[in-house]
Amino acid sequence: MQCKICGSPSELVFKATVLKKYDVSYFRCSKCYFMQTEEPYWLPEAYSSAITELDLGPVNRAITGARIVESVIVLAFEPNAKFIDWGGGYGIFTRLMRDMGYDFYWRDAYCQNLFARHFVAHADSGYELMTCFEVFEHYAQPMSEIETMLKVCLNILFTTEVPPPNVTTATDWWYFSPEHGQHIAFYSVPALRFIASKFGLHLSTDGTALHLLSQKPVSDRVFKAIARDRRASKVRFSRTSRAVVSGLDEQVRGTLHPLVEGLPCPRASCP
Repeated sequence: MQCKICGSPSELVFKATVLKKYDVSYFRCSKCYFMQTEEPYWLPEAYSSAITELDLGPVNRAITGARIVESVIVLAFEPNAKFIDWGGGYGIFTRLMRDMGYDFYWRDAYCQNLFARHFVAHADSGYELMTCFEVFEHYAQPMSEIETMLKVCLNILFTTEVPPPNVTTATDWWYFSPEHGQHIAFYSVPALRFIASKFGLHLSTDGTALHLLSQKPVSDRVFKAIARDRRASKVRFSRTSRAVVSGLDEQVRGTLHPLVEGLPCPRASCP
């Protein structure tokens, strides 16, 4: 199988049972170490819900993400510009960023916008920064998807977990998540560097989960400091998530309740 990032040969690493019934092969590129499943024929079934029922932390991630994104904007971008959240889910993050004073807009082709309905991104350009949380790992054709995103905005701040070295089974790393079948693409740092080079962009990464593709270089030291703050704030912000929900009116709180039930996210490294 060819690597979907750099086109080099990919080798079979292991097989896993996806959605508790499909025997699926996982491959690793021999050059850039990008990992991918075989062609994901099971996706229509996996996406019976746009956000998997196993994902208990969208509110927690939005609150944590808002703090990190504000730090990155202050570091490297124009705060008074327009921004877009790609794959914005229920619109929680867009709503939070607007409440913080940033001109954010929502776009998601698959999920209902519950909290930012009046701020849908209709324009296809003119954004200073695109945010994209926990989306890259869902891409069956990552390079074409990234190319589409870059036509909208040439700066992308995103999260996706970097696989640890030498994984040999699906149980070696929680992020494979074969039980829900939606994670099909896993990016090593060399794969991310290849993507940046391919599109003529700079890469900033903490080497773990937070990454930035940008037109201009960003201080690596400061970016990693922001990423460290992101990791340190997870537990602190899981408590804040409940406080935010408790302060909302009854109707909105009823909508959010199933999203925050069980916080903090049961996966220790969930952004």
